[in-house]
Amino acid sequence: MRHFIRIISALSLLAALVCFTAAPVLADNATPADVTRAYQEGDAPPIDSELNVSVGDMAPDFTLPSIQGEDVTLSDYRGKKNVVISFVPAAFTPVCSDQWPGYCLAEPLFRKHDAILLGISTDNLPSLYVWTSAMDNLWFPVLSDFWPHGEVARKFGVLRSTGVAERALFVVDKQGVIRYIDVHDINSRPDLGELMSALEKVNEQQ
Repeated sequence: MRHFIRIISALSLLAALVCFTAAPVLADNATPADVTRAYQEGDAPPIDSELNVSVGDMAPDFTLPSIQGEDVTLSDYRGKKNVVISFVPAAFTPVCSDQWPGYCLAEPLFRKHDAILLGISTDNLPSLYVWTSAMDNLWFPVLSDFWPHGEVARKFGVLRSTGVAERALFVVDKQGVIRYIDVHDINSRPDLGELMSALEKVNEQQ
């Protein structure tokens, strides 16, 4: 663990220098203009992703590396915790930088509903480490879906052709069943009240 943190710290300066200019992996039919357009002001609804899961389906299992230096596996929470999966498009962008710190303020609500949050981005680990270091110790694991690029986002059906994930929330109950889905406009933050209502319903039905 300490060795990992030393490596990340050494890479952090390099990541900070390149993170604003490094474009995500693009599909063959995407252009850099498609990437920047998503972060301009105005509506930016889902454009070319197609959900692969529905409410009532078993959530696709996955294992991803975290900035904390440990791999996180979704099925490890089976029978223990409700899981909220939060996909965000990109580190250092305005709405993403607002959404996850908001979940820090709401930590008692997640705990009240016996839920853990998993934050996922297609950014690499050094970029995620630098970005989240300014967020005052996020209480939840932050996971990198960088390589194979966007594999988990693709499983859920929230990977754009630009190589970034949609802004999406999935609530997975303790049995591993998806109970709530919100694929959101990239340029707006999902409503916390709706998410908490979904978690409350999950607890009532378990």
